Amino acid sequence: MAVTIDLSGRVALVTGGTRGVGAGIARALLAAGAEVVVCARRPPDHPVAADGRTARFLPVDLRDPAAAETLFARLGKDHGRLDTLVNNAGGTPYRLLADATSGHAVRVVELNLLVPLTASLAAYALMREQRGGGSIVMIGSVSGSRPSPGSAAYGAAKAGLESLARSMAVEWAPTVRVNTVVLGMVRTERTAMHYGDEQGVAAVGRTVPLGRLAEPAEAGDACVFLASELAAYISGASLHVHGGGERPAFLGAANAHPTT
Repeated sequence: MAVTIDLSGRVALVTGGTRGVGAGIARALLAAGAEVVVCARRPPDHPVAADGRTARFLPVDLRDPAAAETLFARLGKDHGRLDTLVNNAGGTPYRLLADATSGHAVRVVELNLLVPLTASLAAYALMREQRGGGSIVMIGSVSGSRPSPGSAAYGAAKAGLESLARSMAVEWAPTVRVNTVVLGMVRTERTAMHYGDEQGVAAVGRTVPLGRLAEPAEAGDACVFLASELAAYISGASLHVHGGGERPAFLGAANAHPTT
């Protein structure tokens, strides 16, 4: 039997929610009935909408602590509460460590670790005062648990993000739950930049046990679950949404030389 999650009356904020994975998460929360706010430095090319409802957009550069403080104060004033924060804003260009400046690494760590920390602190200040507390979801990456050549600073930041979430979950219980959705490869409007045409995307998808890249909506479904009462006893957890991870190399060798 299908389980329907109803987040009606809840207010959710998705950082970096104007495109890609963030927009998929925002649409999933909208479809579940939540009142959704998305924030980013630039407005979306198209409104983020689902089921005839549209997310509210607020411009902000969360790397500026003062701007972040203003954003959350505005949320509290305009909406009266904040039930869910999804720390999705992040990312990195491909750059080998030896070719990158120290400034590049600092900026990557700032965006992927310090920005979620700043946003979470501001969200907690709202959530701890309201009835029902709240839920914070970090968007992590498999890069945080395996070597990440070309994105080493990003992987290190994502590893730190999971650790941060686990500590927050202990410190802020029982009022606020904090969890991490650990993503593998997700198909977005930028997929072609990384993997080329459809043939290239399919080839990359075959390296995943489930045989394909994830869709943004599937990241959104995980966030909806963690925001809901179905996850009321889940905190400090890492939910892996990666299609089984990476297909082990020995499976390819075994398939190439089947036994009889």
